[in-house]
Amino acid sequence: MFIYRNLEVWQQAMDLVERCYRVTMPFPASEMYGLTSQMRRAAISIPSNVAEGHCRKKTGAYLNHVSIALGSHAELETCAEASRRLGFLKETEFKSLMELCDPVGRMLNGLHRSLEEKIERDSSQRDRP
Repeated sequence: MFIYRNLEVWQQAMDLVERCYRVTMPFPASEMYGLTSQMRRAAISIPSNVAEGHCRKKTGAYLNHVSIALGSHAELETCAEASRRLGFLKETEFKSLMELCDPVGRMLNGLHRSLEEKIERDSSQRDRP
């Protein structure tokens, strides 16, 4: 049985969550409800939405959840950049986060494209006489 935990994008997104939690641990206490929380919520949203969409068993719902994951991915990158600029993230930590973030983004885009194509194929097959 193929489950979401077998998806490479989910596995790498979980690695990204771990890295995000680790690099945000030393953030100032004043950021606990600011960038720390925002980055962590954005990070966990990525594999969570991949998992939820996969389990919905409807391609349209899956596509929607992958789209949300893409938004969370962009949010995480934006918060990481802000954290770097504000000096909360050292350059090495920022780079290590981006080294995980970039491939996850590519895989999410590929999954999104694949789901769009599947919907289009399914739709064109239904339209045939």
